[in-house]
Amino acid sequence: MTFWEAAAVLAAGVGAGTINAIVGSGTLITFPVLLALGLPPVTANVSNTLGLVPGSLSGAFGYRRELAGQRRRLLRFGLAALLGGLGGAILLLALPPEAFAMVVPALIAVALVLVVAQPWLSARLRARRARNGTAAHPDGGPVLLLGLLLASVYGGYFGAAQGVLYVSLMGLLLDEDLQRLNALKNVLVGGVNGVAAVFFLFVAHFDWTAVALIAVGSALGGLLGAKIGRRLPPTVLRAVIVLVGLAAIAHLLLR
Repeated sequence: MTFWEAAAVLAAGVGAGTINAIVGSGTLITFPVLLALGLPPVTANVSNTLGLVPGSLSGAFGYRRELAGQRRRLLRFGLAALLGGLGGAILLLALPPEAFAMVVPALIAVALVLVVAQPWLSARLRARRARNGTAAHPDGGPVLLLGLLLASVYGGYFGAAQGVLYVSLMGLLLDEDLQRLNALKNVLVGGVNGVAAVFFLFVAHFDWTAVALIAVGSALGGLLGAKIGRRLPPTVLRAVIVLVGLAAIAHLLLR
């Protein structure tokens, strides 16, 4: 790897860590760069997954105040993320690359609709519960747990826009501030990437130079992204999520 190639990978890592902390889809920055350098797709994918783990950790650290009081959710959702991430990592090596080609763009599109409609849908759900005299499940119930598990399977398989899926699911089924949901998202993404990376260590080939460069860049970007994301009003953050999700759909359909 030449000096300029290394600089490009490092810069991509910073960009990916920044956008991951704010919303997700940093893979759309780093993965194409690794492919452009000539890495095979699977090697690029697993190297990228491991390299982005420090960025998820630094992003979660930057959102530590928003994580206060959410330990129960972290434990429940984290277990689902770990199991789903491991399942997705296994699928990456077992299935052909085209397996999710048609499903993933549609999945992200549905998630974006939920993100946009979440305030209206949440208000309708609250009104319905008020009429029926029922209370919302503090952790979203089994429906949310299953949704997060399936989103984590996708995250372990590829990962682009998995943060959009997490935020849309939690935003719909939890009566919670969007920034606190974003903090949860950072931890879940870190768990998925981490467990997938550990699995890949035993069965896949890494480009360790790329891993190191992305790791350093994403760690810096995660701290930067947390500073930016925590200052965004909910409406602006929701708009950023939608724009990134649309970019992810375009990338997946045109590649």
